[in-house]
Amino acid sequence: MNYQETIDYLYHTLPMFSRIGAAAIKKDITNTVRLCEALGNPQHKFKSIHIAGTNGKGSTSHMLAAILQTAGYKTGLYTSPHLKDFRERIKVNGMMCEEQFVVDFTKRIQPLINEIEPSFFEITVAMAFEYFVEQKVDIAVIEVGLGGRLDSTNIITPELSVITNIGWDHMNMLGDSLEKIAFEKAGIIKKNIPVVIGEISTASRPVFEEKAKECCAPIIFAQEQKYVADWKYEHHHLIVEVAHHSNDERENYHLDLPGIYQTKNLLTVLETAHQLHLKGWKTDTLIIQKALQQIKKLTGLHGRWEVIQEDPVVVLDVGHNEDGIKQIAEQLELSTYDHLHIVIGMVKDKEVEKVLALLPHHATYYFTKAQIPRALEAESLKLNAESFGLIGESYPTVNNALQAALTNAEKEDMILVCGSVFVVGEVNL
Repeated sequence: MNYQETIDYLYHTLPMFSRIGAAAIKKDITNTVRLCEALGNPQHKFKSIHIAGTNGKGSTSHMLAAILQTAGYKTGLYTSPHLKDFRERIKVNGMMCEEQFVVDFTKRIQPLINEIEPSFFEITVAMAFEYFVEQKVDIAVIEVGLGGRLDSTNIITPELSVITNIGWDHMNMLGDSLEKIAFEKAGIIKKNIPVVIGEISTASRPVFEEKAKECCAPIIFAQEQKYVADWKYEHHHLIVEVAHHSNDERENYHLDLPGIYQTKNLLTVLETAHQLHLKGWKTDTLIIQKALQQIKKLTGLHGRWEVIQEDPVVVLDVGHNEDGIKQIAEQLELSTYDHLHIVIGMVKDKEVEKVLALLPHHATYYFTKAQIPRALEAESLKLNAESFGLIGESYPTVNNALQAALTNAEKEDMILVCGSVFVVGEVNL
């Protein structure tokens, strides 16, 4: 098989969450263990950081990768899903893995695929781990796919575990309470391995503390170490002043990720970097400051309040659940525009009503759908949105919807594309 044939095989032969939803999720890590055993257990041959959370784990992963790269370490980065190219999931120092590696790996593992019938995600995790060993990385940042306890990535023993936050998402698989969701995320906490917790709540804190105690794992709450004293938004960049709770000492950080929700992720990243420093990694303040100014350039991160055009401003954001849309709504309140146009598509297994209830009434809406089976039909989304006072038309494709918004928008308007990673991934502009 050539590269395209290999990708087609991976997409269409293996159960894939983005296509079919919960049916693609395996409720244990047996297949991942079998795959990695066949490869000589690559997960034991490189150092790693493991990152879980409802929102922010992608941004946090990319920030940490940027810091480690800037410090001079050969840094692996495994994230999901991808926006446009499958190889976005597996990077070393910001460069995607080679097409030939994907072809060779798939061919090598194909007999075992036929035998145990793993999911798409299980294969990609094993592929990433094998690539990081082949590339001799110094460290790899590993983002959890879904949950934590039963996620395929949860076969590593990292330097640090990180949990960004707990919110309402994937309740059909993770549980119908914040405590149950927190329990699944807490599953990445390992014996004697420090864990950094980002945002906390009265529901999640006891769950994390109990699991950490059970594992004899030092637990650090990032918000108790530092706080955001001030921030400002300038030219699509975020400038954040961070203070220490202990002595009120302050540092400034200039982020090329302009979403104000990154202030929460920043505290998690700074504490994680501090814990790495205590373990002997070169993650001092000057390195962090340098890295955070060029996260997108170093790691290739996209879709986090990403401005891709001016006059009118076009913004892409992969926010898609209740907490993610709350953060987008906060950002919109701070943004300046004459009129707002929102291109939105969602998937069927999200709590659509909770998202729609958070969106502004004053915008013009362009309802659409990504070209995946899980996508909610644009007309259904439109009808649902009308009951919340959100008015607009439906369009068969993301780019049809975006072109309509561009046609209608004036120079001082804003166009926001959101609602699904897959919607953002289909934008061509």
